[in-house]
Amino acid sequence: MNNMNQMMKQVKKMQEQMLKAQEELANKTVEGTAGGGVVTVVANGHKKLSQITIKPEAVDPDDVEMLQDLVLTAVNDALAKADELANKDMGKFTGGMKIPGLF
Repeated sequence: MNNMNQMMKQVKKMQEQMLKAQEELANKTVEGTAGGGVVTVVANGHKKLSQITIKPEAVDPDDVEMLQDLVLTAVNDALAKADELANKDMGKFTGGMKIPGLF
């Protein structure tokens, strides 16, 4: 019985650490870029975009599709990096297993 209580304490401690790590992801940022840096997107570890920067040289009124593609590429790059950040931070607790709904 004592073993079970100790195990439950360890599980509770791990849950608290995981919750803290998940909360900290909101304060960590990643940057996605496209077109050699003419479009930059910043997102946090929860995949929330906080900033999009478009340099003037990326804006060509005759080629709006290119700008749209650059923004899309930069957003996808930032979101992929946010996934990597979350997997790295939360992987400490899951041993690399992907647990649905955890992150």
